[in-house]
Formats: sequence, C-alpha cells, structure tokens
Amino acid sequence: MSQSLLTLQIPAPPDPVAVVLDPAKTALLVFDIVDHIAERQPKCREQLAPAVAVFLARVRQLGLLTAYGTRAHNLKTWLPEVAPASGDIEFESKAQDRFYGTELDTMLKAKGITTLILTGWKISGSVTYTSVGATLRGYTVVVPIDATSDATDYEIFVGKYQILNQNSANATNEPLKPKASTLSRTDLITFR
Repeated sequence: MSQSLLTLQIPAPPDPVAVVLDPAKTALLVFDIVDHIAERQPKCREQLAPAVAVFLARVRQLGLLTAYGTRAHNLKTWLPEVAPASGDIEFESKAQDRFYGTELDTMLKAKGITTLILTGWKISGSVTYTSVGATLRGYTVVVPIDATSDATDYEIFVGKYQILNQNSANATNEPLKPKASTLSRTDLITFR
C-alpha cells in the first residue's frame, strides 16, 4: 500500500485596497498595544506601535472617534505613543470580540458610527473576532494590515483569511462591501 502526500496550495490573500471614509461616521478602534503584551511580543512595540501612532495622529486631526479596548484588565498600561487621549472611549472586555458583554455597540451607534477601522494586537485574535462581531451588528469594517500584527507570519495569514471569509464574506476584498470587512493599509485610507 503506497501513501501519497497531498499538497495543498494556499491562495495568497488579495492585496489591500484603497478606501475613502466619512470621518463623521467612522471610528478607530485600538486593541491591546499594552506593556505586558509588548514585553512578550517585540513586534508589538517595535513595529505595530509606531505604525498605529502615525495613523492615530492623522485621524485625531480629523476628529475621528477613537475607542480603546483591552482584555488586560488591571494590566492595561498602553504604550505611550498610542495611549488614549482625553475624549477617547475606553472599555474593558472579557472576550476577543470587543462587542461581547460591553456597551461598545450602544456607544458607537449613539454617535452615528457606521464604519470601523480596527487596529492593534492581534490580527488572528481580537481584530478578527471584533470584525465578526461588528459585521453581525451591521458595521462596515476596514482593517489596515500595517496597523495590526501577530506573533507569527502564519497567524497573520490566518487572521487575514478569516477576516475576509467570515460570516459576511468578502473573499475578493471588495472595497467597503457593506456589513463586511475590507483589508486596506493606512496609506490607502483617505477621508472625504
């Protein structure tokens, strides 16, 4: 009896796409760029935090609503370059889906938010699961791939795949498909 090896070719994820967003209806969510994660995950401090800091400065100038969520509980010391500012929403969650068990949906909808930009640690965790929770609640989601990361290239690939192929599938990465998630990059995001 001979055994043959099955080789699977995993398709490359689609390229990030350009999107144009309305700042009055868009919120930026930042997840878990905190000391205790950055201590264990050098990518968080060395690559992710600087990328999010640059984008955060840009969207703050436009007055975008910004919300910070973590499951870190009493360990939530945000890295200084991405720390919440006065007027930002801060919330604590008990799940990777930052909507689960929180008032985040109520707070966002009260401000007329329909589109979310998800950033932070980690793309195969809180970013993926919050994108699912957001699309189930009717939001259109944008994930700038340069403003999120993970421990390994494999986890980054899995996160991108899951984000595009979740419940409101957008496997071809159609820009701003309603109630679905789009992969973009911070330099491809503009505001009107």
